[in-house]
Amino acid sequence: MQQESPFIWFNLLYLTLAVSLFFLERARPFEKTWLPNDGQIPADLLHTFFNKGIVQVLVIVGTVFGAAEAFVSESSPIWPSDWPMAAQVVLGLVIAEAGLYCAHRLGHEWGWLWKFHAIHHSAPRLTIINTGRFHFFDTGASIILSQPLLFLVGAPVDIFKWVSAITAFIGILTHCNVEMRFGFLSLIFNTPELHRWHHSKNLDEGNKNYGENLMIFDQLFGTYFRGKYRPPADIGIKEYMPPSFIQQVIHPFKKQKASAPDSIPAE
Repeated sequence: MQQESPFIWFNLLYLTLAVSLFFLERARPFEKTWLPNDGQIPADLLHTFFNKGIVQVLVIVGTVFGAAEAFVSESSPIWPSDWPMAAQVVLGLVIAEAGLYCAHRLGHEWGWLWKFHAIHHSAPRLTIINTGRFHFFDTGASIILSQPLLFLVGAPVDIFKWVSAITAFIGILTHCNVEMRFGFLSLIFNTPELHRWHHSKNLDEGNKNYGENLMIFDQLFGTYFRGKYRPPADIGIKEYMPPSFIQQVIHPFKKQKASAPDSIPAE
Protein backbone atom coordinates (compact mmCIF):
# COMPACT_ATOMS: atom_id res chain seq x y z
CA MET A 1 0.00 0.00 0.00
CA GLN A 2 2.92 2.32 0.74
CA GLN A 3 4.31 1.80 -2.78
CA GLU A 4 0.96 2.76 -4.30
CA SER A 5 0.63 5.98 -2.30
CA PRO A 6 3.09 8.07 -4.38
CA PHE A 7 1.21 7.16 -7.57
CA ILE A 8 -2.12 8.02 -5.99
CA TRP A 9 -0.79 11.39 -4.84
CA PHE A 10 0.79 12.02 -8.23
CA ASN A 11 -2.51 11.33 -10.02
CA LEU A 12 -4.44 13.53 -7.58
CA LEU A 13 -1.98 16.42 -7.95
CA TYR A 14 -1.84 16.04 -11.74
CA LEU A 15 -5.63 15.96 -11.98
CA THR A 16 -5.88 19.03 -9.73
CA LEU A 17 -3.40 20.91 -11.92
CA ALA A 18 -5.20 19.84 -15.10
CA VAL A 19 -8.60 20.99 -13.80
CA SER A 20 -7.14 24.27 -12.55
CA LEU A 21 -5.47 24.97 -15.90
CA PHE A 22 -8.66 24.04 -17.75
CA PHE A 23 -10.57 26.83 -15.98
CA LEU A 24 -7.65 29.25 -16.14
CA GLU A 25 -7.51 28.79 -19.91
CA ARG A 26 -11.01 30.23 -20.05
CA ALA A 27 -10.60 32.89 -17.39
CA ARG A 28 -7.13 34.09 -18.38
CA PRO A 29 -6.23 32.80 -21.88
CA PHE A 30 -2.93 33.69 -23.50
CA GLU A 31 -4.45 33.42 -26.97
CA LYS A 32 -8.24 33.85 -27.28
CA THR A 33 -8.27 32.44 -30.82
CA TRP A 34 -7.24 29.07 -29.35
CA LEU A 35 -10.39 28.81 -27.22
CA PRO A 36 -12.87 27.57 -29.88
CA ASN A 37 -13.08 23.83 -30.51
CA ASP A 38 -10.61 22.87 -33.24
CA GLY A 39 -12.38 19.59 -33.98
CA GLN A 40 -9.42 17.60 -32.65
CA ILE A 41 -10.55 16.98 -29.07
CA PRO A 42 -11.52 13.30 -29.65
CA ALA A 43 -8.20 12.61 -31.39
CA ASP A 44 -6.27 14.50 -28.70
CA LEU A 45 -7.90 12.55 -25.89
CA LEU A 46 -7.41 9.21 -27.63
CA HIS A 47 -3.74 9.96 -28.24
CA THR A 48 -3.39 10.88 -24.59
CA PHE A 49 -5.14 7.75 -23.35
CA PHE A 50 -3.60 5.16 -25.64
CA ASN A 51 -0.19 6.76 -25.90
CA LYS A 52 0.63 8.65 -22.71
CA GLY A 53 -1.78 6.71 -20.54
CA ILE A 54 -1.22 3.09 -21.47
CA VAL A 55 2.30 3.26 -22.95
CA GLN A 56 3.89 5.44 -20.27
CA VAL A 57 2.06 4.00 -17.27
CA LEU A 58 2.57 0.36 -18.24
CA VAL A 59 6.00 0.68 -19.81
CA ILE A 60 7.61 3.33 -17.61
CA VAL A 61 5.91 2.71 -14.29
CA GLY A 62 5.78 -1.06 -14.68
CA THR A 63 8.69 -2.16 -16.82
CA VAL A 64 11.13 0.67 -16.15
CA PHE A 65 10.60 0.86 -12.41
CA GLY A 66 10.68 -2.90 -12.12
CA ALA A 67 13.77 -3.16 -14.31
CA ALA A 68 15.45 -0.44 -12.27
CA GLU A 69 14.88 -2.41 -9.08
CA ALA A 70 16.57 -5.45 -10.65
CA PHE A 71 19.30 -3.47 -12.39
CA VAL A 72 20.28 -1.41 -9.35
CA SER A 73 20.10 -4.04 -6.67
CA GLU A 74 22.91 -2.43 -4.73
CA SER A 75 24.38 1.07 -4.54
CA SER A 76 25.96 1.97 -7.87
CA PRO A 77 29.63 3.01 -7.79
CA ILE A 78 28.78 5.70 -10.36
CA TRP A 79 25.62 7.24 -8.94
CA PRO A 80 26.22 9.76 -6.09
CA SER A 81 23.77 8.16 -3.67
CA ASP A 82 25.24 10.17 -0.79
CA TRP A 83 24.06 13.45 -2.34
CA PRO A 84 20.89 15.13 -1.01
CA MET A 85 17.81 13.84 -2.84
CA ALA A 86 17.17 17.25 -4.44
CA ALA A 87 20.66 17.24 -5.97
CA GLN A 88 20.17 13.67 -7.22
CA VAL A 89 16.89 14.66 -8.87
CA VAL A 90 18.58 17.59 -10.62
CA LEU A 91 21.33 15.27 -11.86
CA GLY A 92 18.71 12.79 -13.06
CA LEU A 93 16.88 15.52 -14.95
CA VAL A 94 20.07 16.66 -16.69
CA ILE A 95 21.04 13.12 -17.69
CA ALA A 96 17.57 12.25 -18.97
CA GLU A 97 17.38 15.60 -20.75
CA ALA A 98 20.39 14.67 -22.87
CA GLY A 99 18.41 11.82 -24.40
CA LEU A 100 15.13 13.74 -24.56
CA TYR A 101 16.83 16.63 -26.34
CA CYS A 102 18.40 14.29 -28.91
CA ALA A 103 15.10 12.49 -29.53
CA HIS A 104 13.19 15.75 -29.92
CA ARG A 105 15.76 17.34 -32.21
CA LEU A 106 15.96 14.21 -34.36
CA GLY A 107 12.16 14.26 -34.54
CA HIS A 108 12.40 17.64 -36.26
CA GLU A 109 15.57 17.32 -38.30
CA TRP A 110 15.34 13.71 -39.50
CA GLY A 111 12.53 13.44 -42.06
CA TRP A 112 11.66 9.84 -41.22
CA LEU A 113 11.07 10.62 -37.52
CA TRP A 114 9.33 13.89 -38.36
CA LYS A 115 6.51 11.89 -39.95
CA PHE A 116 5.63 10.68 -36.44
CA HIS A 117 6.42 13.86 -34.52
CA ALA A 118 4.37 15.91 -37.00
CA ILE A 119 1.20 14.55 -35.39
CA HIS A 120 1.99 16.49 -32.24
CA HIS A 121 2.76 19.67 -34.17
CA SER A 122 -0.31 19.40 -36.41
CA ALA A 123 -2.48 20.77 -33.59
CA PRO A 124 -3.67 24.26 -34.61
CA ARG A 125 -3.69 25.48 -31.01
CA LEU A 126 -2.00 24.86 -27.68
CA THR A 127 -4.10 23.66 -24.77
CA ILE A 128 -3.84 21.14 -21.96
CA ILE A 129 -6.12 18.85 -24.00
CA ASN A 130 -3.44 18.20 -26.62
CA THR A 131 -0.55 17.77 -24.17
CA GLY A 132 -0.49 14.03 -24.90
CA ARG A 133 -1.01 14.32 -28.66
CA PHE A 134 1.93 12.10 -29.66
CA HIS A 135 2.28 9.10 -31.93
CA PHE A 136 3.29 6.04 -29.88
CA PHE A 137 6.40 5.64 -32.04
CA ASP A 138 7.42 9.21 -31.21
CA THR A 139 7.06 8.57 -27.48
CA GLY A 140 8.94 5.29 -27.82
CA ALA A 141 11.92 7.09 -29.37
CA SER A 142 12.05 9.50 -26.42
CA ILE A 143 11.93 6.64 -23.92
CA ILE A 144 14.61 4.62 -25.71
CA LEU A 145 17.02 7.55 -25.91
CA SER A 146 16.53 8.84 -22.36
CA GLN A 147 15.73 6.05 -19.90
CA PRO A 148 18.79 3.85 -20.64
CA LEU A 149 21.05 6.77 -19.73
CA LEU A 150 19.69 6.66 -16.19
CA PHE A 151 20.18 2.89 -16.11
CA LEU A 152 23.80 3.21 -17.22
CA VAL A 153 24.71 5.55 -14.38
CA GLY A 154 22.84 3.43 -11.84
CA ALA A 155 20.11 5.91 -10.93
CA PRO A 156 17.86 4.54 -8.15
CA VAL A 157 14.16 3.93 -8.66
CA ASP A 158 13.16 7.14 -6.88
CA ILE A 159 15.01 9.18 -9.49
CA PHE A 160 13.06 7.50 -12.30
CA LYS A 161 9.86 8.38 -10.47
CA TRP A 162 10.86 12.00 -9.87
CA VAL A 163 12.03 12.54 -13.46
CA SER A 164 8.83 11.02 -14.87
CA ALA A 165 6.63 13.08 -12.54
CA ILE A 166 8.42 16.36 -13.26
CA THR A 167 8.27 15.66 -17.00
CA ALA A 168 4.52 15.13 -16.77
CA PHE A 169 3.92 18.36 -14.84
CA ILE A 170 6.14 20.48 -17.08
CA GLY A 171 4.52 18.91 -20.14
CA ILE A 172 1.01 20.02 -19.21
CA LEU A 173 2.23 23.46 -18.17
CA THR A 174 4.08 24.12 -21.43
CA HIS A 175 0.97 23.33 -23.47
CA CYS A 176 -1.53 25.31 -21.44
CA ASN A 177 -3.19 28.36 -22.97
CA VAL A 178 -2.87 30.52 -19.87
CA GLU A 179 -1.39 34.00 -19.60
CA MET A 180 1.57 33.68 -17.25
CA ARG A 181 5.14 34.91 -16.91
CA PHE A 182 8.18 32.94 -15.77
CA GLY A 183 10.92 35.54 -16.15
CA PHE A 184 14.46 34.24 -15.66
CA LEU A 185 13.14 30.68 -15.14
CA SER A 186 12.70 30.49 -18.92
CA LEU A 187 16.49 30.52 -19.17
CA ILE A 188 16.63 27.25 -17.24
CA PHE A 189 13.31 25.42 -17.66
CA ASN A 190 11.00 24.72 -20.57
CA THR A 191 8.08 27.11 -20.07
CA PRO A 192 4.83 27.92 -21.94
CA GLU A 193 6.49 31.01 -23.42
CA LEU A 194 9.35 29.00 -24.94
CA HIS A 195 7.18 26.12 -26.12
CA ARG A 196 4.83 28.45 -28.00
CA TRP A 197 7.78 29.51 -30.15
CA HIS A 198 8.59 25.85 -30.72
CA HIS A 199 5.15 25.30 -32.30
CA SER A 200 5.59 28.13 -34.81
CA LYS A 201 5.24 27.30 -38.52
CA ASN A 202 8.30 29.48 -39.12
CA LEU A 203 11.18 26.99 -38.87
CA ASP A 204 13.55 29.73 -37.70
CA GLU A 205 11.37 29.82 -34.58
CA GLY A 206 9.91 26.30 -34.57
CA ASN A 207 13.14 24.33 -34.89
CA LYS A 208 14.26 25.71 -31.56
CA ASN A 209 13.66 24.99 -27.85
CA TYR A 210 13.89 21.20 -28.03
CA GLY A 211 14.31 20.80 -24.28
CA GLU A 212 11.65 18.69 -22.60
CA ASN A 213 12.24 19.96 -19.06
CA LEU A 214 15.51 21.89 -19.07
CA MET A 215 16.96 24.32 -21.60
CA ILE A 216 20.58 23.44 -20.84
CA PHE A 217 21.25 21.67 -24.16
CA ASP A 218 19.42 24.33 -26.18
CA GLN A 219 21.71 26.86 -24.54
CA LEU A 220 24.78 24.72 -25.29
CA PHE A 221 23.95 23.89 -28.91
CA GLY A 222 22.47 27.20 -30.03
CA THR A 223 18.83 26.10 -30.37
CA TYR A 224 17.50 28.33 -27.59
CA PHE A 225 15.02 30.94 -28.82
CA ARG A 226 13.13 33.59 -26.89
CA GLY A 227 11.73 36.26 -29.18
CA LYS A 228 11.12 39.81 -28.01
CA TYR A 229 7.79 39.83 -29.82
CA ARG A 230 4.56 37.89 -29.30
CA PRO A 231 4.60 34.24 -30.46
CA PRO A 232 2.38 33.54 -33.49
CA ALA A 233 -1.22 32.47 -32.96
CA ASP A 234 -1.23 30.62 -36.29
CA ILE A 235 0.64 27.46 -35.37
CA GLY A 236 0.76 23.92 -36.70
CA ILE A 237 2.38 22.37 -39.77
CA LYS A 238 2.22 22.94 -43.51
CA GLU A 239 1.91 19.26 -44.34
CA TYR A 240 -1.43 17.49 -44.59
CA MET A 241 -2.60 15.63 -41.48
CA PRO A 242 -5.79 13.52 -41.50
CA PRO A 243 -8.40 14.49 -38.89
CA SER A 244 -9.18 11.24 -37.09
CA PHE A 245 -7.15 9.40 -34.46
CA ILE A 246 -6.89 6.13 -36.42
CA GLN A 247 -5.88 7.95 -39.59
CA GLN A 248 -3.22 9.88 -37.70
CA VAL A 249 -1.75 6.69 -36.22
CA ILE A 250 -1.56 5.08 -39.68
CA HIS A 251 -0.52 8.22 -41.58
CA PRO A 252 3.28 8.10 -40.92
CA PHE A 253 3.47 4.59 -42.40
CA LYS A 254 1.85 5.65 -45.66
CA LYS A 255 3.56 7.27 -48.61
CA GLN A 256 2.73 10.95 -48.81
CA LYS A 257 0.57 11.94 -51.76
CA ALA A 258 1.97 14.72 -53.91
CA SER A 259 -1.48 16.29 -54.09
CA ALA A 260 -1.96 16.52 -50.35
CA PRO A 261 -3.01 20.04 -49.33
CA ASP A 262 -0.30 22.33 -48.00
CA SER A 263 2.26 19.54 -48.32
CA ILE A 264 5.94 20.37 -48.20
CA PRO A 265 8.98 18.11 -48.37
CA ALA A 266 10.11 16.85 -44.98
CA GLU A 267 13.17 18.71 -43.76
